[in-house]
Amino acid sequence: MSELLTAAQMRAIEKAAIDSGEVTGLELMERAGQGVVEAIFEEWPELAESAGRAVVLCGPGNNGGDGFVVARLLKERGWEVEVFLYGDPEKLPPDARTNYERWCGNDLGRGWDDRAIEDLLDEQNHDLVVDALFGTGMTRSMPDNTERVWHGLVPTVTHTRPERRRQKYVAVDCPSGLCCDSGANFGAFPTDLTVTFHTRKVGQFLLREGHYGGGPGLCKKLIVTDIGLNTPPAREYVRMISSPLEVGFHGKWESDHKYFHGHALILSGGAGKTGAARLAARGALRIGAGLVTLGVPPSAQMEVASQITSLMLRRVEGGDGLAELLSDERLNALCLGPGLGLERARDLVPGALKTARPTVLDADALSGFADAPEGLFAMLHETCVLTPHGGEFARLFPDISEKLNAVPTKGPAYSKVDATRDAAKRAGCVVLFKGPDTVIAAPDGRCSVNSAHYERAAPWLATAGSGDVLAGFITGLLARGFAPMQAAETGAWLHVECARHFGPGLIAEDLPEQLPAVYRELGF
Repeated sequence: MSELLTAAQMRAIEKAAIDSGEVTGLELMERAGQGVVEAIFEEWPELAESAGRAVVLCGPGNNGGDGFVVARLLKERGWEVEVFLYGDPEKLPPDARTNYERWCGNDLGRGWDDRAIEDLLDEQNHDLVVDALFGTGMTRSMPDNTERVWHGLVPTVTHTRPERRRQKYVAVDCPSGLCCDSGANFGAFPTDLTVTFHTRKVGQFLLREGHYGGGPGLCKKLIVTDIGLNTPPAREYVRMISSPLEVGFHGKWESDHKYFHGHALILSGGAGKTGAARLAARGALRIGAGLVTLGVPPSAQMEVASQITSLMLRRVEGGDGLAELLSDERLNALCLGPGLGLERARDLVPGALKTARPTVLDADALSGFADAPEGLFAMLHETCVLTPHGGEFARLFPDISEKLNAVPTKGPAYSKVDATRDAAKRAGCVVLFKGPDTVIAAPDGRCSVNSAHYERAAPWLATAGSGDVLAGFITGLLARGFAPMQAAETGAWLHVECARHFGPGLIAEDLPEQLPAVYRELGF
């Protein structure tokens, strides 16, 4: 599991390495520039076959210094390179100033000229445009005097013009205008390739309302280049889930019996509303729970009985019926919400939570308490997992949601990571905030992102019932004895992997059926 860093955390790691004498700032800058050039030629091998033409836009900080290195290295390979510096060269940081002077030894330094750059790029006779303006340091809207250039580049990057040569747009570390802490867009537009350093940044994986949808939409393709730094462990880092094996996921052993892997109880709604709970139950069983029982009201017994085989069925009419069923202590994980109905949720959730067993609350089990979320929070315990989508999150945490959805005017902007951490602290349990950029947080501040972007894109998950299956996955893992954070992280990763394994045409029923193949690929 790798770390996703904020801009401030990345600067602190660089500073610590430089202060310790492990590396110099100039060495880091040289490695960064070299990494960008290598990534460009790896992405577009045809550009390495002969010298081309490039425009490099350099900013007033160390990101601009990286740009000067890129320009110099391209020039050494025979490229025609034009460089424009935004800002006063006398005010550049020392390392960036050194690389500016190295470049200007070619007597090719040029100050920023918005109209000249726009006219130059409009000629469409360059192979590359390299954005080394602001990188991860962007904390405000793009300056007004870059507007002509940016507006000129938008149609170049976002539209294909067959009759004219298409320039490749490359961002150094982050597209200028992207808040790399939150995914907020302060004036950026999509790149063809973003080359970031050391490790990925939080905002590169978070969606936002507005143009191009935040980090994933702006970075388009993200490459990480190693510049020789180490990341010291720290709880405040956001983790990227890259494999369930990294959080201790394991298969079953030969000597196991069914009760060794727990008995999950999924509570269903009434007649005509049992599909969601059946999806969750199938997910819990497929992911490895030893037994799964559906608790249904009398009106739904015949409907559910005619639909299930491996699952078990018990009648649960109200709170008293649930209490009687839960006297069986072998039922060690609960799921309430999918298709449950708001009134039934308000009736059953208190009794379920009173037992303090690992519990997933989803859908109606969350919305049923929208009028008084504090009452729900008072009943929750540390082995609960809440799995809201955006609407349910807003109903439970209206003030946090309002803060998240406010249009930021400066950065670092309040992010989905911040919101999920605040929600988990308030609820006192794990919160999984669903979406293509699913964020999972625990009350102690631990946080991870399960991204369905870039090489793990799974747009087919946008289908009715997929969230119910996810709730079942997490419940099944809780039944198997996984800790709440571990169950949420593992369930979310497997959920995306199942969708990727199936591909286009996916419907929710397909998700659990992909688990056997995914498990085999993991070596189980």
